[in-house]
Amino acid sequence: MPPDRNLAPPSLLLLALEGRAWLELAALVPSLPLLAGTPRGDGHPVLVIPGYLAGDRSTRALRAFLRHRDYHAHAWRLGLNLGPSPRIVSGLGERLRELRARHGRTVSLVGWSLGGLYARELARRRPEDVRQVITLASPFRDPSASNVALLLGQRRRAGAGDLAAQLREPLPVPTTSILSRSDGIVSWRSCLEEEGPRRENVVVESSHCGMGHHAAALAVIADRLAQPEGTWRPFTSWGVGPWRAERLATR
Repeated sequence: MPPDRNLAPPSLLLLALEGRAWLELAALVPSLPLLAGTPRGDGHPVLVIPGYLAGDRSTRALRAFLRHRDYHAHAWRLGLNLGPSPRIVSGLGERLRELRARHGRTVSLVGWSLGGLYARELARRRPEDVRQVITLASPFRDPSASNVALLLGQRRRAGAGDLAAQLREPLPVPTTSILSRSDGIVSWRSCLEEEGPRRENVVVESSHCGMGHHAAALAVIADRLAQPEGTWRPFTSWGVGPWRAERLATR
């Protein structure tokens, strides 16, 4: 897949629709009977990494769901995600080492938005400790294709193109990118993984801020994590209507 050179942030209309994240959270309870049919796991550890300006409270519903699916789901315990500071980078590496040693098994990484970029780079540096990476609305193809800069009054930094080229490089572990075409924060095209034998993109209809507790995204995560280690297979589809998830072919 050639790099996207002119990605634009989502429209202001989509940005305004991000308020539906609260409705998606409220819809989680009535969707639980449907989610009860998702596969259970083998008890391996999963590290969940929050998005920008968020902390472990934002991933509480996701981690609770994973525990009900028989995983050892762990918070990152690094406070608010304020960007890739030296403390965050070293703390994440130490957290991965700790969980790997505690469980004696490779760790799956689930990262939301900026947290997904952390997960990808962590797997790139420590592939021997990582079972797979699942990202939720993570703009690794071009982090600048986002409304975050608009909201915070930031400017595109020099060298951003080189950073994007590095971030989009395929990983040495199985990778699933979950994205939404109605994302109001990041361009969904900036979340596209280059397809390969163990790489894929899955589409859900979710807001950016609600993806971590959206039923379809949770179902995809459960399906991906339940695969026996070393026997990865592509996702197909799940659910109906607003709870639909399906694989996106990019070729």
